[in-house]
This record gives sequence, structure tokens and C-alpha cells, in this order.
Amino acid sequence: MRIRSTHMPNELDRHAKEKTQAQRPPKFFGIAEWYGQDVACMTAEARRSLAEIALSKKVKIVPCPFRGGRKCHKAGGVCTLRSYSREDAHDQLKLGSPVTVCPSRFFDREEIFRWVGEVMLGTQTPKVLGEIRFLQRITEGKEQDSEDADFIGRIDNILVHPETSPRLHWCALELQAVYFSGKAMAPDFQDIHEHPDDIRFPAGKRHPDFRSSGPKRLLPQLLSKVPELSRWGRKMAVCVDESFFAELVGLEEVKHLSNADIAWFVVKYEREGGSFRLARSRCFYSKLDNTLKALTGGVPLPQEAFEAQIRAKLTSVA
Repeated sequence: MRIRSTHMPNELDRHAKEKTQAQRPPKFFGIAEWYGQDVACMTAEARRSLAEIALSKKVKIVPCPFRGGRKCHKAGGVCTLRSYSREDAHDQLKLGSPVTVCPSRFFDREEIFRWVGEVMLGTQTPKVLGEIRFLQRITEGKEQDSEDADFIGRIDNILVHPETSPRLHWCALELQAVYFSGKAMAPDFQDIHEHPDDIRFPAGKRHPDFRSSGPKRLLPQLLSKVPELSRWGRKMAVCVDESFFAELVGLEEVKHLSNADIAWFVVKYEREGGSFRLARSRCFYSKLDNTLKALTGGVPLPQEAFEAQIRAKLTSVA
């Protein structure tokens, strides 16, 4: 007697996909760049030295290599993460591409400012202003002067054309790195300190959290700033790396900047000797409404489908 499978085709596809994923070696994310240096290309002495700094309870001033020697404000000094994977304990480590976890990484050689200046303002030498106040707290029954107002939102950077006079020619720029979820980095620092001669496999499970970085961080920024900027006749530029941009599923491209609300400046990492350099990948224009859908990763159900769920729930609790 022949027994037929009770699985539906879509169930078979799902099980096959799960089996394939289970067969793949798991990916763990660890340090790619540490205080601007590729951890895989560092000497044992350099790794141990940076591990001591990262583990120290005393505040040590370490210059950020991408901010003209300004103090690094990133706890632990990790600029980018990368995936680490291998088939088994004896297999050679496979290292992925860097994923940006510190926004200061985007300042590399000020290339992003030249690029945004070219596209948005028609100049490679824009004046770059940082942390410009934009949103002020609403105070009931009281008009506040802008100098005395309690500001709750700022724009990362404003780029201004150097020959602007008398009317300002400028654009806004937000730099969006990625948060990570999972184990803290301290066990990795300790492991590297104890075994500086090897490229160490990550000591804990962690991964880039695009859901937190997009819907929870970037989305509110765009919602609160882009509409007002559009009313002023200004554009919003957003800098992200390729890994972040790849998560924006369904983002529709607008062909011309004049018809767009947001200009995405997508960067990548290219190897240069024993380090990485930030490079241009692509410029992409989009409308705000479609951007919101791409950031949330979905669109609302039709009303009929939504209400069908309500009826089903009502039946189950009746």
C-alpha cells in the first residue's frame, strides 16, 4: 500500500528551506575593524594592546582615525563587525564583509561629504556643519525663542555650498550605522587579550539588528524631518552601507533627484593593503511613503483579510 504525503507543496518548500538553512554553517559576528584597523591583519602585539584598552576601567583617550584625530567615543572601539563562519572546528575561518556599527566610520577621508556635495549641491567642497538643532520641544502656552528652546532632535550634518550668497544653498545628511543584538563584546576582548596570536572566533552570538536600526531609529528620523524639509524645498540625504541597504526590500527607485524626497548614498568597503577604505557604491532616490514601507518590511493587509482574522478569533473565543 502506497502512503501519500499529507504535506502541501508550500509546506514541502518550507521544510526544504529549513533543512538547507540547517545544513549551512552558522554565522557569528565579531570584530572586523578595531579603532580603524582590520583585526585580521594586526600583529599579536597590536591586538593585545587594543584589548587592554577596551577592557580597561579607566577612560583612555584613543584618537578616531576617521575624525581627524578626535577622541573615539565608541565604547570598545569597534568600527565594523563581520561574519565568521566555518564548517567545523578544524576548517579555516571564512570572514564576511564589514558591517558599519559606528557612524564615525562614514567620515573616512571625508569621501561621503564630497559625494553628497557633488550630487546635491554641485560642489566637491561643501562646508560641513555638524549636529544642527531641528526639533524643539512643545511648551504649552509659551512661545520659546530658538536660542532658549529645549531641542529634542538634531540633523547629523548640514552641507552648504561654499559660494552661497545671499540665499543659502544646503542639504541635510543623516548617517545611519547598524546596532547589533546579542552578547556584549567584552568576552571577545578578553579572548583576544589571552590569545592575541590567532584570529579568534567570536566568543558570543550576536548579529546586526537591522530591525532596530531601520524601523526604530531611522524611520522616526525620516518621519519627523523629511516632510518639513520638503516644505522648505530641501532634500534629505541618507548614508548607509551595502548591508543596510540590502535590507530595504521593495524600495522603489525614482529616476530624478527633483522628484525624490530622499537620496540614499550607499557605501561599500574595499580592501587597500592591510585595511579597508570606504568607497562609493550607488546613489538611489526614493519617495518618503515607499521608503516607510521598505523600512517596516511590509504593507498593511487588505481590510477584508484583516477582518477575517477578527471573525476567526471571535469564533474561537465564543
